[in-house]
Amino acid sequence: MTPLIEAKELVRIYALRHGPFSRPSFVRAVEDISLSVFPGETLGIVGESGSGKSTLGRMLLGIDPAQGGEVRFEGQPMPRLGTPEWRALRAKMQLVYQDPLAALDRRQTIATQIGEPLDIHRIGPRESRAGRVEDLMAAVGLRPDQAGSYPHELSGGQRQRAVIARALAARPKLLVCDEPVSALDVSIQAQVVNMLSDLQEENGIAMIFISHDLKVVRNLADRVAVMYLGRIVEEASSDVIFQSPRHPYTKALVSSMPIPGKKLEGRVILQGEPPNPAARPSGCAFHPRCPVARDICRTSTPALRSVETGRTAACHVVADNAAIAA
Repeated sequence: MTPLIEAKELVRIYALRHGPFSRPSFVRAVEDISLSVFPGETLGIVGESGSGKSTLGRMLLGIDPAQGGEVRFEGQPMPRLGTPEWRALRAKMQLVYQDPLAALDRRQTIATQIGEPLDIHRIGPRESRAGRVEDLMAAVGLRPDQAGSYPHELSGGQRQRAVIARALAARPKLLVCDEPVSALDVSIQAQVVNMLSDLQEENGIAMIFISHDLKVVRNLADRVAVMYLGRIVEEASSDVIFQSPRHPYTKALVSSMPIPGKKLEGRVILQGEPPNPAARPSGCAFHPRCPVARDICRTSTPALRSVETGRTAACHVVADNAAIAA
């Protein structure tokens, strides 16, 4: 099967200045990332804050241009940001934001904003668009009487449903969801996640779901990519990642998941805080916090490589153990 979207060796570097006359420091927000997503599939991207998840999501949509590598959608290179070709492609790729109140225009009604993509991309006859908006509102669980409501008149969960309805208006092939439920109550989170899953199944949409909430990702994703300081350190199917993580960082993340009846003895407690992205450690960026780091980890950056069927990992220790097992 051909990937719907494919990224190869993506790089994104930001220059930070701490004063008008200071020398800039450089942050490699995304470094040498390659991944692919197939039609109808959900790829979960997880990691701590500052790991580069949101930047990667925006790069996959062409909103943040890559400074190295490339993104291909349906086999074609991503058009340059702002070009007519890129604007036309946005009908097929949509972003669901973390903060729905910031994503919505407070001066426009919900129905107007849900129908906006139909007007922008001239989808369907003008006289049929109101009916399409009604169908979209029903699909995400919004009542017909809320069509004339403004964002501040809705709850957080209802606003997020409106954002999702707007993203679905143009019948996209790909949704990039950037922490779409992190600001919602737990019960509302479950409703929105179940709704996304149902809508994906009904419409065959591929989805990239960015989150730090492993419980949500486990329930939604087919595959999971774990990021640490701008790089993918492990990737495998959701079941494999959560049942038998191999990378030491993934083990720590999975062990921290609250599971009823789970004993605390197996929890992996990482020492220290994530390093400053502007001052990356040499070698493997995780080595200062890694409980199994070796000398080579301090000097050599591990490549993301296949360590078993269906699993890749960027870890010298995991790769050596895989070689011994083979």
